[in-house]
Amino acid sequence: MPKIPNGRRVGQAAVNALRALLEEHDHIVQEISGQNDFGEDFYVTFTDDGNVTSDTIKVQVKGGQSWRRGNGYAVPIDHHGETWANGNVPVYCVVYDPDAKRLHWANATQQLRRSGPLHPPRFVGVSPNAVLDETTMDSFVTQARRYVGRYRGRQAVLTHLGEMSGVEFDPADHVLHFVNRDDEDLIFWKQPGAAVATLLLSAQGWEQIWVSLESLMRSELPMPEDGRGSELADPDLWTAEDLELSRSEIMWVASCFISTRQADEEPEDAFVGFVECQGCPSCTGEEPEEHGRIEADVIHDYVLNRILDRIEAEPTLMRRSILAMREDGKLAPEVVAELGPLESEPHIVRQVNRLSRARVATVDDIDPEAFRLAILYLIHRIYVGGTSLPLDEQVRIVWRIPEPSPTTSPEVKVWNSGPEASRA
Repeated sequence: MPKIPNGRRVGQAAVNALRALLEEHDHIVQEISGQNDFGEDFYVTFTDDGNVTSDTIKVQVKGGQSWRRGNGYAVPIDHHGETWANGNVPVYCVVYDPDAKRLHWANATQQLRRSGPLHPPRFVGVSPNAVLDETTMDSFVTQARRYVGRYRGRQAVLTHLGEMSGVEFDPADHVLHFVNRDDEDLIFWKQPGAAVATLLLSAQGWEQIWVSLESLMRSELPMPEDGRGSELADPDLWTAEDLELSRSEIMWVASCFISTRQADEEPEDAFVGFVECQGCPSCTGEEPEEHGRIEADVIHDYVLNRILDRIEAEPTLMRRSILAMREDGKLAPEVVAELGPLESEPHIVRQVNRLSRARVATVDDIDPEAFRLAILYLIHRIYVGGTSLPLDEQVRIVWRIPEPSPTTSPEVKVWNSGPEASRA
């Protein structure tokens, strides 16, 4: 007699668990026939206070331990890459872990669009931090509806540019796009009222580069004899010469500054030569702390050495920090989205778990993806200050698990402090 495979039972349990959870919250679930492998199991239309919305997603559901990979889960893309990345309705992957009896989710469309068509992944990574249950349903729905809404009107343009450059733009931001004669992309990004803008250049690997109108023109125009503007031409900001911008590119960026200045209705003297800190702990006075340009390799070397110092002093730091992250129910959606692909790659996870001075001396000794995952696990936020400050003040690290005091054993102090104390 034919037998029903165990995988079918677990797979059906996953479908049932997700359907029950969604319908319990009054969302509309339409199952797609399992006789055809289109790569989706459900259409989900969200409701809002009993009213049906126009926000719909498609969901691929998987169940069982076979989807475990690295520190997370992985859903094979197979031949669905094109439809998941470029369809009219975004696709989410949900994995059901039968041992923990938990659902975990990932935005497959977002991951595929971030990786781009030149380097398509084989799997959609699903982070164990992305739990879908009673307590997280509201935040999941909010995130999913916001993502669906990103493809309407002007927000669709911001979404496309953000996925291209790896940046999350706020709808209120000034974001302008330019393509030069070599088909290289330039994105001008400035918050309303800000003195300094961020340039994102495909030729520079989308590194975020700070410029002001004055720094941009520093190598183009002489300073006024009266010295006006000397404070505005901050030497820590990039110039057109630094960036090797062409004349047409310089004029485009300058026009972006002028048009956004007019949009903000700012006076001429409103520009200042620093990037205002967003919550830096030391910015407690009336004047914001100086912020400027620090080369990426300097930051990376410094952060890596700080990480290695802590791991050497606290051998269980990585494990404890991962647990603290799992207990944190308020991770930003963009962090969860980044964790999925990284946690589902065993070789990346292996490097992170074996991180030590014996194995890693410089950033060249570790894959960039593994370094990034280690930072996500261990560090809540990094603040970057001006180059006139000592290095340990230029780069300020807020750890996910705070550093122990010198008089207390690090392993005992943090371990016994409870989950709330481990959240930065």
